[in-house]
Amino acid sequence: MINDVSFTTPDAVAALGVGKNMVSSIRYWSRALGLSENDKPTPFAISIFDSNNGFDPYLEDEGTLWLLHYFLLTKRIASLYHLTFLDFQREKREFDRTQLLSFVHRKCNVSEQKNVYNENTVKKDIGVLLHNYVTPSELRSNEDFSAIFLDLGLINALGSDRFAFNDTDPSHINPDILLYALLDYKGEDNTVSLDGMQELALIFGLSLTNFIELLREIVAQHPEDLSYTDNSGVKNLQFIHDIDSAAVLNHYYAEA
Repeated sequence: MINDVSFTTPDAVAALGVGKNMVSSIRYWSRALGLSENDKPTPFAISIFDSNNGFDPYLEDEGTLWLLHYFLLTKRIASLYHLTFLDFQREKREFDRTQLLSFVHRKCNVSEQKNVYNENTVKKDIGVLLHNYVTPSELRSNEDFSAIFLDLGLINALGSDRFAFNDTDPSHINPDILLYALLDYKGEDNTVSLDGMQELALIFGLSLTNFIELLREIVAQHPEDLSYTDNSGVKNLQFIHDIDSAAVLNHYYAEA
């Protein structure tokens, strides 16, 4: 991992060994994936990708992919991903590019915000999103299968320009990974409400029922620190004591 590169100086080109445009791209995606803030690696990035002590420096563990996907949606820097997996998925489980494009246009059509929608740019961004998540139906080049999020299986191709959001098998989500996401999601709050649970369920491609089953498993593993209640349909996850997110990551990768 490069800890001392400033993406905004000419030295970045030499330090990273890529062209100027690629430096800008690396900077953008490192922020979007929760790997850098103010051009410095986040604690999460250092924990995972440090070349000497990182848990998963070569990005081989599926749990790492889930967390990168989680940050991509919740950081909202690449806002299309949040719009697609959270807002759009609530409306349509099956879709085509035109429907997603129209949805984004509608979301951006706000009188207080002008010049936030460029159709050609959004079309390209939708193409990148689908390339990142949808396994190609036929081999055209090895690059078609190089996107890191393909293995999560969150979007499936149905045919010519038709796609569907997939349901994730709960056994593919390790409780430690979900707990780490919950700790980040709650921020300074001590409670995650039903709305938060529904949003996290969408992020991980889970039904609310399967999400709550995983939640109960996590609570059973941390009975002194967590409490889940469901009173007449009012669901809440309460953090009774602080849980060290770094320790959660350490436990997951030690067991992986």
